[in-house]
Amino acid sequence: MTMIVGLTGGIGSGKTQVSDQLAGKGIVVVDADVVAREVVAPGMPALQAIAEHFGEQMLDAQGQLQRQLLRQLIFADEQAKAWLEALLHPLIRVSIVQQLQQADSPYVLLVSPLLLETDQQGLADTIVVVDAQPDQQVARASQRDNNDASQIAAIMAKQMDRQTRCQQADMLIDNSGDLGFLQQQVDDLHRQLLDRAKHHA
Repeated sequence: MTMIVGLTGGIGSGKTQVSDQLAGKGIVVVDADVVAREVVAPGMPALQAIAEHFGEQMLDAQGQLQRQLLRQLIFADEQAKAWLEALLHPLIRVSIVQQLQQADSPYVLLVSPLLLETDQQGLADTIVVVDAQPDQQVARASQRDNNDASQIAAIMAKQMDRQTRCQQADMLIDNSGDLGFLQQQVDDLHRQLLDRAKHHA
């Protein structure tokens, strides 16, 4: 079995930059956010279940999930959030496991913002955390998603706190500098992971 490297970090920490750089080196990337979108694509049973549970207004005219509407709903309603997670998490996990098993690179990267908050953590042989200063996270995420800073701060408050996340890392990437600083660390990380993968049973 290929060594599985779990990559996580708070919103706006730079997970995508790290995974894109590793993908450029030929590493297979399985992204939990992409899988989460796939399981609620039009025609999938989970999307039908969401529409039946929360109402047809959750779908747009093309039959696509209205993500922003659903996000607002579950952000304000813990019961709705629990129902949705009970529906989606098992489906997402099955799809992630299938994709991890099909990976043919020296190691495979599982990118997940909720890696440490869910049972996805158990899939990883090594955990890499991308860390940044909270004000940098807010600035980057606001710029990327066109959300205001207060929305980003609210999301951060719901995520695992920075100290706890960093304590659970086997390896840490410091993304508080410029892009060149990050790229150098990712190059070093890749070399270390290739070495670990050689010794992985």
